[in-house]
Amino acid sequence: MFTELLKGWRTVSVLEHRTRKDWANQVAELLEVHYPDAPKICLVMDNLNTHSAASLYETFSAAKARKLARRLEIHYTPKHGSWLNIAEIELSAMTTQCLGCRILDIHSLSKELTAWNIARNEVSIEVKWQFTTEDARVKLHRLYPNI
Repeated sequence: MFTELLKGWRTVSVLEHRTRKDWANQVAELLEVHYPDAPKICLVMDNLNTHSAASLYETFSAAKARKLARRLEIHYTPKHGSWLNIAEIELSAMTTQCLGCRILDIHSLSKELTAWNIARNEVSIEVKWQFTTEDARVKLHRLYPNI
């Protein structure tokens, strides 16, 4: 799941695994297909072992991996802070709106999620992010130094 909260855009993909190669290919698609002209993309994500520039180098040639990595600004959410990740909010919405029944195979799942994704993007549903810096200082006080 990739989402751009200010635009109300998201894209979801169904894959059988969550390998380094899978993540690298998804990032390449994000950069080359969805945002080919953007000089820099800011990714906020959990600290899964596949979510790193190293995955790009394991998947692509060094030149292509370097070209992709230079366009990324990666920020990891705190270990117990997946709720800070906007994509997690979208995944929660997707789960409640789309996955209320048992889906028998990956093809059917992909079809359901594609329809959900298209419908949600057509109306540009934005994430209403209301967490402020002050909220962060209270909730994440251990991460902020006392001066």
